[in-house]
Amino acid sequence: QVQLVESGGGLVQAGGSLRLSCLASGSIFSINDMGWYRQAPGKQRELVARITNSDSTHYADFVKGRFAISRDNAKNMVALQMNSLKPEDTAVYYCNAVLTIADTDPLTVYWGQGTQVTVSS
Repeated sequence: QVQLVESGGGLVQAGGSLRLSCLASGSIFSINDMGWYRQAPGKQRELVARITNSDSTHYADFVKGRFAISRDNAKNMVALQMNSLKPEDTAVYYCNAVLTIADTDPLTVYWGQGTQVTVSS
């Protein structure tokens, strides 16, 4: 059983910062990509940032220069440092990992339960 658990969400004023963390636990053989997505009310879930197991990163245009993704492979953790937050960043943020639970198993996508980020104006 694999679990992804996010932490670090909350309420912050515009211009402020938050740091999200996600810990993957359970029977994990290896993790490929990890990432963060978000979903605002009435909108589709969208990619925020992704990071490969070789630390190559990709960011959505709307967070470039403000957010930074990082990971600790030894701890199966991924973090998202969010700076210069805007009210439009308000959403539920979800952690995502593409991993295998055994050497011969296919890659499978796992999701966390989400953490709320609210940015007040």
